[in-house]
Amino acid sequence: MSNVPKKLRYTASHEWVRQDEDLFTVGITDHAQCMLGDLVYAELPELETSFDNGQECAVLESVKAAADVYSPISGEIVEINEAVIENPQLINEDPYGKGWLFRIRPFDPAGAQLLSADQYSKQLASEAH
Repeated sequence: MSNVPKKLRYTASHEWVRQDEDLFTVGITDHAQCMLGDLVYAELPELETSFDNGQECAVLESVKAAADVYSPISGEIVEINEAVIENPQLINEDPYGKGWLFRIRPFDPAGAQLLSADQYSKQLASEAH
């Protein structure tokens, strides 16, 4: 079973979200990076770009596949993790730490429809069957 930190929130499409005051830090889950395999390329969103909840905002490529990353909430991109552009392997090595992808300032923080760690774990269990 994949590592699912309790302090984070999740999306059904395997992004994790950590709220840091008025910003949300976003990355992909341990499960997602395991499914993708060794990452070789990360295309992150442009700064000051706005996205709607569920809109494709980044692309990750591995030796096996390419995967879209979706915005977990409607908001504006305020920071991207330059380190993962230079070294996408950081996502494989530390998906919940150094492998974060971007920070977004939500238009409506209360509008986030995010899963708890328990809800996300149940989703993973149901996908495994």
